[in-house]
Amino acid sequence: MEEILIKAAQLIVALALLVIIHEFGHYIFSRIFGIKVEKFYIFFDPYFSLFKWKPKQKPDADPDKTSWRDTEYGIGWIPLGGYCKIAGMIDESLDTEQLKQEPKPWEFRTKPAWQRLLVMTGGVLFNFILAIIIYAGIAMHWGTQYIAFDDAREGFDFVPSAIEAGFRNGDIPLSADGVKLDASKPDYALRMAEAKEVKVLRNHRDTVSIAIPENFIFRINEDKGFLAYRLPVYVDRLVPGEAAVKAGIKEGDHIVAVDSVATPSYTELTPALVKAAGRETSVTVEREGKLITLKAVPNEFGKLGFSLRPLTDVYPTVTEHYNFFQAIPKGWNLGTSTLTNYVGSMKHVFSKEGAESLGGFGAIGNMFPSRWSWLSFWEITAFLSLALAFINIVPIPGLDGGHVMFLFYEMIAGKPAPEKVVLGAQYVGMAFIIFLMLYANGNDIFRAFLK
Repeated sequence: MEEILIKAAQLIVALALLVIIHEFGHYIFSRIFGIKVEKFYIFFDPYFSLFKWKPKQKPDADPDKTSWRDTEYGIGWIPLGGYCKIAGMIDESLDTEQLKQEPKPWEFRTKPAWQRLLVMTGGVLFNFILAIIIYAGIAMHWGTQYIAFDDAREGFDFVPSAIEAGFRNGDIPLSADGVKLDASKPDYALRMAEAKEVKVLRNHRDTVSIAIPENFIFRINEDKGFLAYRLPVYVDRLVPGEAAVKAGIKEGDHIVAVDSVATPSYTELTPALVKAAGRETSVTVEREGKLITLKAVPNEFGKLGFSLRPLTDVYPTVTEHYNFFQAIPKGWNLGTSTLTNYVGSMKHVFSKEGAESLGGFGAIGNMFPSRWSWLSFWEITAFLSLALAFINIVPIPGLDGGHVMFLFYEMIAGKPAPEKVVLGAQYVGMAFIIFLMLYANGNDIFRAFLK
């Protein structure tokens, strides 16, 4: 239960931040061009809101000029997004009463098309900028850290669907479709999943070619991963009085076998100890370059009583640090490459497997770790900011991209699209978006309880 609450808290905080930034993009451009913003809400507020505040107007305020005081600010009770109600436009509220009145100089519809275009793309632009700032902040505060493939002696572990495709635990990635894979590039797993052929180094000597099956990316999505560095078994800390201490195992020992079964990584260690639970078994350790065989009795759960040395303490780790001026281009590179990979992966959505893999808020929440990690939080928030920017610019009525589509029509045709057409498209677009949200969240429910 605690893990679910931590994930939910991270999701809500991330969504609130993204919504504020997105709607502020619309708001700030509206204010720059003198357009009145009637409401600025985080989350949706049908029937009632958790909080709302409307500043008092100054007694001598000019009715033809806009001000931040024109806006009602609030927090809704449905955390599915937010909105910025701009005077004089057909938006998600589908309110057309204002459009029946004489146009006012502070309305959206009276402004030049290029200004309205900036207002409508402001949210997308601010989400993209936010992602770049977050990535730059990550680079400056944490830097980038990775383990070169050549230094990962025990290679990688692979999920079951990858094993079925031909990968083997211990393989080290070499290339994808003839292009060398580099651990310093965070998209290497995606490149492998989308390739037609991947070459790996097996047993430290054989180069093996693996033909990637069609729709492989959906299979590994079901396994919630693809590959991960194998963790060699180095003893970090011992639990006093437990089996490891009684057997004579020491901190720093490298466990290489249990009951004559090789344990190159934690993946093999666990089942070997479970098999030997409750009985005396031999444990072979490497200590100061020598192999020593000890006798130990794993407890009923197959535990010896020690913690593992972290991966970054086992393998040489490359850490790149960035100052303020270096972090900005690094943030730009991370942001643009992540967006490019995300847009490229959207082609998979237009297939049966892609549709079935769609997820809603449950899937998004599961992206966050079960323990709060600021690094993970900011990495996922930056990714979601880019995803939100791309989805919103898709030319579907009801999204920012739908408004942009009609603005382009107006700029090309020299006249706005008929109000009935815009309103009808808005209804259709909203219905489609609601259906898509129900379908995606329905997939979450199906996967969680019925699959």
